[in-house]
Amino acid sequence: MIGKLNHVAIAVPDLNAAVALYRDTLGADVGAPQDEPDHGVTVVFVTLPNTKIEFLYPLGENSPITGFLEKNPAGGIHHICYEVDDIIVARDKLKADGARVLGTGEPKIGAHGKPVLFLHPKDFTGTLVELEQV
Repeated sequence: MIGKLNHVAIAVPDLNAAVALYRDTLGADVGAPQDEPDHGVTVVFVTLPNTKIEFLYPLGENSPITGFLEKNPAGGIHHICYEVDDIIVARDKLKADGARVLGTGEPKIGAHGKPVLFLHPKDFTGTLVELEQV
């Protein structure tokens, strides 16, 4: 069902420092910040030859990233994102198999302009999983 790894998301307490580290120290191709108000985050994508890194920084007072950073002040890996061909088919199969889809269960449009869903970390070896339709 899942396809390739789309990205690894890292919550960061200082977006500018993270961008500078990856751009200047690691020599990575770092994109511009993009606000995602529906998700409560500002994101920056780092493009690698085989995948992407997504920096997540809180946007607004109700950002879900704020709680993560309170528990992990230095930041850290927040989730991994896998590609799927059909997000509704994937969702329905996962639910039928007992996996929990977070939120309403209806896809939202993610930072790439494509439908996304998140799966409960307790169902996936402690890892928050995002599915993105490609």
